[in-house]
Amino acid sequence: MVLPMTEASALSHKQIEDLITESLTARQNSYSPYSKFRVGAALQTVDGRVYQGCNVENAAYGGAVCAERTAFVKAISDGHRRFVAIAVSCDYNNFITPCGICRQFMNEFGKSLEIFFVNDDRTYKRAILEDLLPYAFGPEDHHD
Repeated sequence: MVLPMTEASALSHKQIEDLITESLTARQNSYSPYSKFRVGAALQTVDGRVYQGCNVENAAYGGAVCAERTAFVKAISDGHRRFVAIAVSCDYNNFITPCGICRQFMNEFGKSLEIFFVNDDRTYKRAILEDLLPYAFGPEDHHD
């Protein structure tokens, strides 16, 4: 079931379905012994490559890393800088959205990133990063 969207996705239906699958698969690798809140993410680069990420917790709670940032760091460390979309899933069926830190992190690489919030039954909602983080501070705000 696809929920209504205000504008068409840049991805094909198959690409969206594949991204959803990758996100749900990534969630299985979550290291979340403290919160028991497993999150998976799948990030697609402009050339079609997909990077998975999961949340990784730490006994010193502040040391935790979210699934979205894990996926970005993996892609960036492989040399990618341009991204099309990210799908995010968790164990709860309430269309999880990225936290504020992740939104700011993703903003570094483009305000037009499509974000899919995925439930277990593969239903999803879609947003554009700029709509989730209006008036964001980004690279364009640095002056030489």
